[in-house]
Amino acid sequence: MIRQDIYENQVNKVFLAIGSNLGDRFRNIELAKMMLSDNRIKILKSSSFYETLSWPNIKNPKFLNVVLEIETNLRPLSLLDLCKKIEKSLGRKKSKKNSPRVCDIDILDYGKRNENNGINLPHPRLHQRNFVLIPLFEISKKWTHPKSKDHIKTLILKLSKKDITSIKQI
Repeated sequence: MIRQDIYENQVNKVFLAIGSNLGDRFRNIELAKMMLSDNRIKILKSSSFYETLSWPNIKNPKFLNVVLEIETNLRPLSLLDLCKKIEKSLGRKKSKKNSPRVCDIDILDYGKRNENNGINLPHPRLHQRNFVLIPLFEISKKWTHPKSKDHIKTLILKLSKKDITSIKQI
């Protein structure tokens, strides 16, 4: 008897972050969203666009970011693989960590799972990032962190004043 994978044929609610700071940032994000949809990803909600300074080098071009709520029956590693393929097809090149990029897609929360098996779920730094928390709050005001169980408002209030005031909704 073959044991079915627990994710197989299950529809999972997932939150993704998409960012871009090279080229036509709006177009890059919209193309990424279209490519996700073309690969059996149902986009339930999309946040507004948010602009932030590049980190750690604020001299790099500013980032444009969105957060999506999606449904998928892809398993976490398959979804990660799809995200990496989309990034590459949009022109992302292998480069130094935190360097400018055409497209960056991160899995923030995959069905409230806590995993560290080839993929870290939830995203290990999502609770520290204004460009994730503020757009996530826009589309999911009741969201709680899968590990800490902190409500999203609590996480936003833990951000520095500079982090809260430096992000700009477009």
